[in-house]
Amino acid sequence: MKFLKDTMDKLRPTFSKGGKFQFLHSTFEAFDTFLFVPGHTTHGKVHVRDGIDMKRTMIVVVIAMIPALLFGMWNVGYQHFLSMDQTASHLDYFLHGLIQVLPIIIVSYGVGLGIEFAFCQIKGHAVNEGFLVTGMLIPLCLPPTTPLWMVALGTAFAVIIGKEIFGGSGMNLLNPALTARVFLFFAYPAYMSGEFLSDGTAVWFSGNRADIVDGFSGATTLSVVAGGGEAEYSVMNMFLGLEKGSIGETSVLAILIGAVILVVSGVGSWKIMASTFAGGLLMGGIFNWISGTPFLDMPAYQHLLIGGFAFGAVFMATDPVSAAQTERGKIIYGLLIGILTVLIRVGNPAYPEGMMMAILLMNVFAPLIDYFVVESNKKRRLKRATV
Repeated sequence: MKFLKDTMDKLRPTFSKGGKFQFLHSTFEAFDTFLFVPGHTTHGKVHVRDGIDMKRTMIVVVIAMIPALLFGMWNVGYQHFLSMDQTASHLDYFLHGLIQVLPIIIVSYGVGLGIEFAFCQIKGHAVNEGFLVTGMLIPLCLPPTTPLWMVALGTAFAVIIGKEIFGGSGMNLLNPALTARVFLFFAYPAYMSGEFLSDGTAVWFSGNRADIVDGFSGATTLSVVAGGGEAEYSVMNMFLGLEKGSIGETSVLAILIGAVILVVSGVGSWKIMASTFAGGLLMGGIFNWISGTPFLDMPAYQHLLIGGFAFGAVFMATDPVSAAQTERGKIIYGLLIGILTVLIRVGNPAYPEGMMMAILLMNVFAPLIDYFVVESNKKRRLKRATV
């Protein structure tokens, strides 16, 4: 590491003001601060020194997503061989999924960081750290068969329209990864929510209709229940993630491992996570009481196990930029996300996955929630004050 640090220090003058490659200063700084803790010092009255900066915080989030990513790769291979009624080793499952998923991740990071670097070079600003997380979130919330050109288009839309147009990382109103997902959903719904494409390609697993054994369904649990059917997987399988779905959204167990990492490290808000799950249970319980259709009668806790509910609650709703900032506001924010998710699912069978719309809607209202929480605190303190 000392050799690498010395090399970066020798190259610094070349990329600094007056150097031969000063126009690439932002790019050089991005790599330097990614590899080593920045040596910047504060110049104001407050001096706080900490070994954790934004890049390290974002890397913790990426680490928390690794269990969901690894299981997602394995599950892509598992669903592929299962659809053809073939058995293989766990390594074969994983390798098949790795080949399917890795290009999506490469395209997401390549396009996203390329645009980020271009914007920062033009503006002369430091490269933002936020895309370290967004670049992983986008692949994990997409079907494994999403065309690479579509991944590139959605990523570009997320970075330019979802973030840069608002001023870059820390200024975005909406979660960038969800912005990409919702853009692709409405622009190419067959690729994001269907079972098979017109050429016979499966959406939720890497297979073709001609190769699939009779009786194997291409539908996800969520779409089956929304269509009036019953879940074809056991509760345990839904919890473990042995079902069709987006790459990183199927395994609640893997997602909860990531949740523990986020909470223990202090990066993610447990209040948002817990209140989101509570809101989903509450709304699901109300629908169970109403009863009448398979979706209404589905046990409330199953809403938390299917679709992108758990993934959204842990990794999307907790986005520190677009979520509520006040402690009480976080609880209200998460509770409303859980309630709206189940409400959208059951109230609109044509659109059974309500998590991303619920989060985006609450992203818009998060500042308003914080405003009323702060005003409520001010009024309560004024009442206690003695004149």
